[in-house]
Parts: sequence; structure tokens; C-alpha cells
Amino acid sequence: MKPCIIVHGGAWDIPEDAWKAHHDGCLKATRDGYSCLQSGHSAVDAVEAAVRVMEEDPTFDAGRGSFLNADGEVEMDAAIMDGDDLAFGAVAAVQNIVHPVTLAREVMKRTQHCMLVGEGALRFARSIGMQTVDQEFLLTERELKRWQDIKKNQSFEQRALFDAARDRYSPKGTVGAVAIDAKGKIAAATSTGGTPSKMAGRVGDSSMIGCGNYADSKSAGVSATGWGEPLMKVVIARRVCHSIENGKTAKEAGEEAIRYLEERVKGYGGVIVIDKKGDMAFSHNTPRMAVAGIRMDGELFEHI
Repeated sequence: MKPCIIVHGGAWDIPEDAWKAHHDGCLKATRDGYSCLQSGHSAVDAVEAAVRVMEEDPTFDAGRGSFLNADGEVEMDAAIMDGDDLAFGAVAAVQNIVHPVTLAREVMKRTQHCMLVGEGALRFARSIGMQTVDQEFLLTERELKRWQDIKKNQSFEQRALFDAARDRYSPKGTVGAVAIDAKGKIAAATSTGGTPSKMAGRVGDSSMIGCGNYADSKSAGVSATGWGEPLMKVVIARRVCHSIENGKTAKEAGEEAIRYLEERVKGYGGVIVIDKKGDMAFSHNTPRMAVAGIRMDGELFEHI
């Protein structure tokens, strides 16, 4: 099997003045992840490496670029999954961590559990020597201003963030990666800071296996992005894999899932997919989606 990788930096109405930052961030993540694969590392290593790049980039809604919740704090969710044995690790509503995806992987590797949340996740991180940071390190002036503006608007609704008629709050993107390695193992990882001014303790789709993230080496790997509540309602990542198991191509499965998301629960979002043959695809019903990847033939592609 020739390795390949695809990454996303969110699905929404990305304004033109943000295209370059999304383009550059996705390309760097793709290249770092692909370098792992070329060096003989596993698909799990590759998706972690790719997502870490975007967690460090304030362009995206993950790690240092995360939105603030209603209390003005950063709470992040992440998940990573190994498609060979269906092992996964996830963290939710975690604070003071730059790389939630790495913490999620440590949950998978070091514990008998699949998910840790909030203060418990932070205590686990400290117990294994992971670096923690002050909230101020994760806070950007841009996100503080966005939070202050939203707090003044009593009619603010999460749905408006993903409508084509985009309002001034301009969301950024959850990040994710899917890869297949030389042994045919598929892995997927997703990381997010959630939605702007979410309730404290709110958990979205990104850390929920089958919703925002899923990998099965016998079918496909998927990472989703968008409005988390509708994505959870249709269990979109597992839906894509199920469609591929029933004979659909990666492209057909992704497109069908996004159609169902919109028709059944009026949701907005996007998915990236790699199936067990190494075919990759993406689909979205938002005006734009930031995507990049390197195919099995080594060809780099990008979309925004």
C-alpha cells in the first residue's frame, strides 16, 4: 500500500482575506503528516503530527486558535482512532493544553479508558508530564474581541455561523486528518475549540467517536467539521464508513452523508475520507471548506 493523507481546516464561509492562512496551514499539516508516512511511521503518527501543526496555528479553531466559551475560557475537544483494532482516545472540555490530540492519544495508549473530560483529563495530562499552559497562552486578542461582541448580542444563534449569509462573527475551522500507511492501517484525528460562546462544559462532535471522527481499516477513515450538534445527531463519520462498507465510493459516501445531514437535521458541515483502497474524497454544504492532501501517487492537491 502506498501511503496517503488528507487534512481539513474547517467548513464555513471562509472570507477571501483568510484563504491564504487556511491554505498555508493545511499544506504544512499535510506535508508534516506525509513526511511521517514516508519515514515509515504509522497512520496514527501521521494524523497526530498533522493535527498538531494546526493546533499550533491560530488560523484554526483548535489549540491556540480556539474560540472562547460563554465564560470567556478555552475548552477543547479532540479524538484519535486506530483503524486496525478500533482503539481510540478522546478528551473533551479540556483546558490548559496546547495539543489536545496528543493528550487524546495518550488516553488511548496509557489508560483502560477511551475518553477523559475536563479536570480529570487535565490531571491525567499532568500525571504523565505533559506541558500545561496558562489560559492566556491559548487566548488571542481576536477571539477575545469576538467573545466581547457576541456577549453584547442577545439574539446570537450558533446556526448563523454556518449559513451562507455569514454574519460578522466569522467562525474558523475545526481541524482533522485521515491517513493510510504502507501497511494499510487507516487512522483519523480531529481537534477543535468548539463553537463561539458555547456553554461551559459543552462537548461537540469532534471527540465523539462515530460523529466527528472514525477509522476502520476494513472500510475507511473520516474526520468531520461544521455545526457539531447536527453532526452528532446523524453520527456522520460512521455513516460514511457504513456506506463504503455497502459498496459506495469514498466520494459517493461523503456526498450522501452531507445530503442527509442537511435534509434530515438541517445541518452544515463537511467530511474528509480515505477508504481502504487509498481513494480520498471530501464533501461539504458550506460555501467553502479548507482541504489539502497528498494522494497515493505523491500528487499534492488543495481546495478552499
